[in-house]
Amino acid sequence: MEGEGEGERERKRGGRVCCVCNEARASVKRPKTLQHMCRNCFFHAFESEIHQLILNNSLFSPGERVAIGASGGKDSTVLAYVLSKLNRLHNYGLHLFLLSVDEGITGYRDDSLQTVHRNHLQYQLPLQVVSYKDLYGWTMDQIVDVIGFKNNCTFCGVFRRQALDRGAALLKVDKLVTGHNADDIAETVLLNLLRGDVARLSRCTSITTGIYSPNAYRGFAREFIKDLERIRPRAILDIIKSGENFRISTTTKMPEQGTCQRCGYISSQKWCKACVLLDGLNRGLPKLGIGRSRGSVGSENGNGSKVEKSIQGKQCGTLDF
Repeated sequence: MEGEGEGERERKRGGRVCCVCNEARASVKRPKTLQHMCRNCFFHAFESEIHQLILNNSLFSPGERVAIGASGGKDSTVLAYVLSKLNRLHNYGLHLFLLSVDEGITGYRDDSLQTVHRNHLQYQLPLQVVSYKDLYGWTMDQIVDVIGFKNNCTFCGVFRRQALDRGAALLKVDKLVTGHNADDIAETVLLNLLRGDVARLSRCTSITTGIYSPNAYRGFAREFIKDLERIRPRAILDIIKSGENFRISTTTKMPEQGTCQRCGYISSQKWCKACVLLDGLNRGLPKLGIGRSRGSVGSENGNGSKVEKSIQGKQCGTLDF
């Protein structure tokens, strides 16, 4: 009917209208606010919240060099797009770079790296790719041939974390930002609770933190969280909120971070976890450093070290979005 707005026509068709613009058809219900929003209003709210988060936490300073961890997946691609857009729109004055890791997984990483290269061209951001083969002398395919599938996630997670740090060193950046969704953070909170990992629990929901090392155990946590989400959509956000509100007793002894005597990266042991694993591979002892080994060089009692690389005497912060 003439004179009717889009919102009114949508209501007559039985559709749900965006609660923000009150015009366009709602296409998403946000678990965070339970609001039904259209595509454009959701994009605007999402980008505005990230901008406010950056301002409220003073995450960046003008002139800083910032690397964006780019895997080619949806989380890192969204992060690259939003941060490059906000940098232009709000004049952050940042020098942004894409940093990608090639683990050497045939049929997987080679495809995702094509997405990274498209991001490089589309967003006009310089790209640095570092590979396991160049850094460690091994590809993940070669590691799996030796270790099998049972413990390969330990190698990949630890090596990827250090590879990002080494890439950050090559780019001489001040900060490294990585993209994670709410599911990732909720899984990490739950895993740290189940493992009794007090050190990681105290920092896993912090906006400036290290990256966890994934393993098969995480899959069980993911399935459990998805079951909870089906029953109660806000369950994931509630788990994250719980993690944020945890307080660690002042009498709890926290691990002290030093420097790996072999590679120079930050470690709470004589050797960092990456060097222990690599040493085992090179010596024909691929299970060295796997599990809760005690007394071995660089043993960390099963817990991978959190690496926040000190670049040329200056701490390089890792920001999780």
